[in-house]
Amino acid sequence: MSERVLVVPTALLHELGWFHGFCPDVERYLDRLLAPEQLSYRPRDEMEQDPTFKQLIPYVVLRHRGQLFHYQRAGGGEKRLHARRSIGIGGHICCEDGVVGPSAYRTGMLRELSEEVQIGQIVRERCIGLINDDRTSVGQVHLGIVHVCDLIAPQVSSREAALTGGGFASLEQLRQHNPDFETWSQFLLAGEWLAGEP
Repeated sequence: MSERVLVVPTALLHELGWFHGFCPDVERYLDRLLAPEQLSYRPRDEMEQDPTFKQLIPYVVLRHRGQLFHYQRAGGGEKRLHARRSIGIGGHICCEDGVVGPSAYRTGMLRELSEEVQIGQIVRERCIGLINDDRTSVGQVHLGIVHVCDLIAPQVSSREAALTGGGFASLEQLRQHNPDFETWSQFLLAGEWLAGEP
């Protein structure tokens, strides 16, 4: 039986204002996208082929004193992203995370983070924007919600074999290897949204 994942109608994104790349206008989108009447859990294998829905994906960036955690995908559920580098950690929200709504989204975000990495204390966590990319087969059926977690120390270790080569580096260092990163990470690295101290 297929995993059931949290989705929102793509038409809602167009109603609120379609965008390409990273959009920092959290207030315009987030409350409406997470409204229970807009959300549903649907079979993941069907949603991966249906661009009339967007699977909501928390995309968590871990930061310590301006340095960003990055890693390489050596495997995992999304084969289209294998061997790409990333600065985002996250995954699908599933029906086990609770009744559709903001609390299920947050529960799923924290679950995904704890499943993929072990981290030290978080000083601050905030949502900084959304990512949409309809140019790729992955992007057409996913919508990223970007969170930044500022850590008290650069302590991150992988809990999944699919996440390898992790470490911290500055924006400038990561930009030098921009083509190696998945599209969503490239959008974030291109701007100044992740620059500076917390």
